[in-house]
Amino acid sequence: MRRFAAAVPFALLATLVVPAYAGSITIEGRGEVMAAPDVAQINSGVTTQGATAREALDANSAAMAELIAQLKAFGIEARDIQTSGFSVNPNYVYTEERDANGYSLPPKIAGYQVANTVTVTVRALDTLGSILDKSVTIGANTVNGVTFSVADPSALYDEARKAAFADARAKAELYATAAGGTLDEINSISESQSFNSPQPVAMYSMRAEAEAAVPVEGGELAFAINVNVQWELDTDKK
Repeated sequence: MRRFAAAVPFALLATLVVPAYAGSITIEGRGEVMAAPDVAQINSGVTTQGATAREALDANSAAMAELIAQLKAFGIEARDIQTSGFSVNPNYVYTEERDANGYSLPPKIAGYQVANTVTVTVRALDTLGSILDKSVTIGANTVNGVTFSVADPSALYDEARKAAFADARAKAELYATAAGGTLDEINSISESQSFNSPQPVAMYSMRAEAEAAVPVEGGELAFAINVNVQWELDTDKK
């Protein structure tokens, strides 16, 4: 006599094998770490005037050579001094005079201006104020700004990542509990990072005989990570 096993309906089998999911939950988390800067960058240089382009250039080159020599005397390495701007421009004098046909006369050249700037990376921040002071004293009459940074922020971003994920998970667990379920497997993780620096210390064209180091405050920098994490939401009531 043959025996036959009772067939299990496919729909019932699927219900027994596959847990029930209400869907997924995607949460954004943010982590931020504050740190004092350990590097500064200065953009400074010399602007000179002359009756001819050659005269203005010679004066500029001599002043820039002295500035660069002084920077190196402060321990700034050659790799941390980079030319970032150079220009030679005529100085024009405009007139209201007109020709016989009533047209305005073209401007005349009344000398030349040469500008040369360098971007300097200062790795010993305790010398920054003295470098600014000495630079102006020896002839740097254009200082465009000072910016601060951290030379290697990788460890700071790693700490921010941990904090960002913990923030996202805490929020996700709260929502999952409110929905009557629990977090299951992670489907995806994506991140974006940001670096919030203090505003550059504004400087303008100047010439002065200072006698004390320029007061400089580095403040703190914020290194932030935003992370988006998607979990499966398990609402199985087994």
